[in-house]
Amino acid sequence: QVQLVESGGGLVQAGGSLRLSCAANGRTFSNYNMGWFRQAPGKEREFVGAVTRSGGSTGLADSVKGRFTISKDNAKNTVYLQMNSLKPEDTAVYYCAATERYYPGGLEGLYDYWGQGTQVTVSS
Repeated sequence: QVQLVESGGGLVQAGGSLRLSCAANGRTFSNYNMGWFRQAPGKEREFVGAVTRSGGSTGLADSVKGRFTISKDNAKNTVYLQMNSLKPEDTAVYYCAATERYYPGGLEGLYDYWGQGTQVTVSS
């Protein structure tokens, strides 16, 4: 089992940047494929990005391509979500997720472990 703790959220103006971190403890972090999801008020949780165990391959939702990047540092047991050119519609609670199973990409139901989330608020 792995425990996930997100950090780095906050309030930022439109056009600004934030970097979210998700720290993991427990079992070997390099065993896990990781994902980032978000949930805005009144909306369902949606996929943001994912990264493979090694960190060598990533995927991003169309809505964030060109603005967000995802990376994984197995030496630090941490996955990052760098968010640039933020828009008010990026406002949400951001969650990281993990699975030891095959790379699930944006398939939320295939992630086994979830963090508590961190709030990101983008003002216009």
